Amino acid sequence: MATIHKIGRRKTAVARIYLSEGTGKITVNKREFATYFPTATLQYKVLQPLTMTGSADNFDVKINVYGGGSTGQAEAVRMAIARAMCEVDAENRSILKPEGLLTRDPRMVERKKFGQKKARKRFQFSKR
Repeated sequence: MATIHKIGRRKTAVARIYLSEGTGKITVNKREFATYFPTATLQYKVLQPLTMTGSADNFDVKINVYGGGSTGQAEAVRMAIARAMCEVDAENRSILKPEGLLTRDPRMVERKKFGQKKARKRFQFSKR
């Protein structure tokens, strides 16, 4: 099997992953996976597509991720890994699709508008 290259996005985070056969080693930006994503929730999000397909120990994943915050980066990595798992085996699509792992989340931060207080993004609602 050749190396599979996929891209995942979430908010402003972009993740490029390189999936190859191996022993389950995951490196993120040339650092250990557990040190880059220290909390259990972020680690769960990243490993979710691998555990759902039952192939966590079969592949080595090299990840380059930039932009956004830690949660956005973790979800971008999750999407990229899910896309790669679909390319490995087409049957994985039926497992990952119902969980929403293959759908790009379109929500972005709303821009700040002028004439408002610091954090306000919308003008005050008035029915009339």
